[in-house]
Amino acid sequence: MDSRKYRAFLSYSHRDARWGAWLHKALESYRPPKQLVGTATPCGLVPKRLSPIFRDREELASATDLGASINEALGGSASQIVICSPSAARSHWVNEEILAFKRLGREDRIFCLIVDGEPNASDDPSQADQECFPPALRFKLAADGKLSAARTEPIAADARAGKDGRGNAKLKLIAGILGVGFDALRQREQQRRQRRLFAIAAGALAGMVLTTGLATAALIARAAAQRQTVIARREAETARQTTGFLVDLFRISDPSEARGNSLTAREMLDKGAARVETQLAKQPQVQATLLDTLGTVYMGLGLYGQAKPLLESAVAKRQALVPAEPGDLALSLSHTGDLLTFRAEYPGAEAQYRRAIALQRSLPPDQRDVGALATSLYGLGNELARSGHVADAEGVLREALTLQQRLFKGAANADTARTLQALAWSISERDLHAAIPLMQRAVSMQRTLWGAEPYPDYAAAVNDLGLLYRDKGDYDQSERLLRESLAMERRLLGDKHPELALSLNNLAQVQQLKGNLAAAESTFRQALAMQRALLGDVHPDVANTLNNLAFVLADQDEVRGAVQAEGESLAIYRKLFPGDNPDVARTMNKLGYWFTATGDYVSADRYLEGALQMRRRLFPASHPDIASSLVNVGILQVATHKYEDALVSSRTAAGIYTAALSASNWKTALAESVNGAALAGIGEYQQAEQHLIPSYTTLINDSGALPMYRELARGYVEGLYQRWGRPREAGRYAVTATPASKG
Repeated sequence: MDSRKYRAFLSYSHRDARWGAWLHKALESYRPPKQLVGTATPCGLVPKRLSPIFRDREELASATDLGASINEALGGSASQIVICSPSAARSHWVNEEILAFKRLGREDRIFCLIVDGEPNASDDPSQADQECFPPALRFKLAADGKLSAARTEPIAADARAGKDGRGNAKLKLIAGILGVGFDALRQREQQRRQRRLFAIAAGALAGMVLTTGLATAALIARAAAQRQTVIARREAETARQTTGFLVDLFRISDPSEARGNSLTAREMLDKGAARVETQLAKQPQVQATLLDTLGTVYMGLGLYGQAKPLLESAVAKRQALVPAEPGDLALSLSHTGDLLTFRAEYPGAEAQYRRAIALQRSLPPDQRDVGALATSLYGLGNELARSGHVADAEGVLREALTLQQRLFKGAANADTARTLQALAWSISERDLHAAIPLMQRAVSMQRTLWGAEPYPDYAAAVNDLGLLYRDKGDYDQSERLLRESLAMERRLLGDKHPELALSLNNLAQVQQLKGNLAAAESTFRQALAMQRALLGDVHPDVANTLNNLAFVLADQDEVRGAVQAEGESLAIYRKLFPGDNPDVARTMNKLGYWFTATGDYVSADRYLEGALQMRRRLFPASHPDIASSLVNVGILQVATHKYEDALVSSRTAAGIYTAALSASNWKTALAESVNGAALAGIGEYQQAEQHLIPSYTTLINDSGALPMYRELARGYVEGLYQRWGRPREAGRYAVTATPASKG
């Protein structure tokens, strides 16, 4: 810490003496958390106490300057805190103290506490009497030591009602004095408060047990029927109060509430999880509720292994309750479905969601929780989309959205925003133009709910909007949104979390599309290392990142590295999904393309044909994934001079893409390019040119087209003119052709 005599100098109007006395006592009695004491900060080492704090308790005598004692105290203070109010703004001496401290070269060590009035109200003459900042705070110091006309933005904590409040305002000031993050102090304060609350909870439980015992003794003389009724009611009330109190106690560890204080969350969770099983064994309803709550919070922190036994235990205990509580059981089943979805255990997740939905629908209308039913439908729709059943997912998500819009009457709501987000994704492949407005509504709704504060669902919606702009080809807008989301997630989740890794993966894809290949590879590898550390080597997120890394390696002409990465990706998917699966087929298709590019046509044929047959078993004949396989098969057929077969493959693919997407889509253009290469191979040069030139033009002008396909199409055009005996035109399209582009 700064070696000056005082930690801080309090400047305030003596009309605000009450605030000065409170703040002086609050600062001098504050003890920094033990974990931070001795930590090096830009302000020095964090001390054990903040005292002494200088506070002038006397009115200044009439004079033309501050006086030697005040100037000496200012010079000996590491920081200055200004208590801001209309009285302070009009105080000559408060202004002079600020000027004197600024002239010491410590302008960045001035902190403000707003207690009344409005900041910068003097900008409006009609509100000038409400100004709380003295002039010396609102303007920068000029080189001559006088105030300039340049405005400044004071660092302020706001103790007014509806703002930071006294507690948070005090912590913000202390964070500035110590040079530590506000969140670091807040999480420690939460720990202290939680320890106190837990002690209160234990006392409350003991008191309730004693009260119940006394009440039972008093009721012995009453009739048996009356006694049972009263006891039942009292036990229900005791369970309700205990549940509410303890759930609120533990729920502060949820990232949605703790706003990024993951250390506090983890410590509180571990303590709670260890005690619930033993301390609440005789209260199964309360126990099940807390197990469910703790499990969902672990899940929110990305600690899936710790969450699973808690959620499974909650389900088991709720199934055993007599009488049954189907609504609560459905809630635990739905939460278990969420966890299994995160773990990519899709069949199990779907079964849990469908059980939850069936239970919720079986309840009489007056007992049915419509919001919980909509949440379970959302979970099922999200799982179906992730497992490749996009059409089914859209229908389920629209049902969930209808229930939520009816329930919340169109008002901004986090659950509605989340469903809009999932629905946008489910329709983006078939109709990107319809998906973007849905995602924009989700982001707008989250922004209405949270403002400038970070929140997990808000960050996810911003991220997904960035991805849709990526698919649209607006890479600058996409990168801006992805970085905004990434910044929120770092504040919420720290520097190591599965969601953070996914966001890095998304950013890397945009870096690649913008041509910054070195940065893209570095970001992909950062995401991959994080995912392997958190999720293990066999997880769909790891496989997906390896797949993406393969593309960026190929764009850097490291095709063999791309083949290796894609092979690792396929091995993971096959372990996760032994049978037919869209991800397995997609990876086989890409791996077949890489083998074609390296000239290993035997391996290419094995993977491409395997992917095509799997997709034909999974999808109808008109599905775009079948067209994707046919295009890559056609590319191999051109490379191996099977031109007649390539014509059939490419034309079928072009027809599927035209119907599913459009005739002008870059994927349709790619199929037409392969068609042109096949025509060139059989000597139909004029017809080939009519296909190759327009398709190549589309590919180079569509920002969504992958670079490797642009290169392939360029090679096809060059090959046409070489065969045709037109070297000048061939030279215009000269490239270093890969085996795949040779016909």
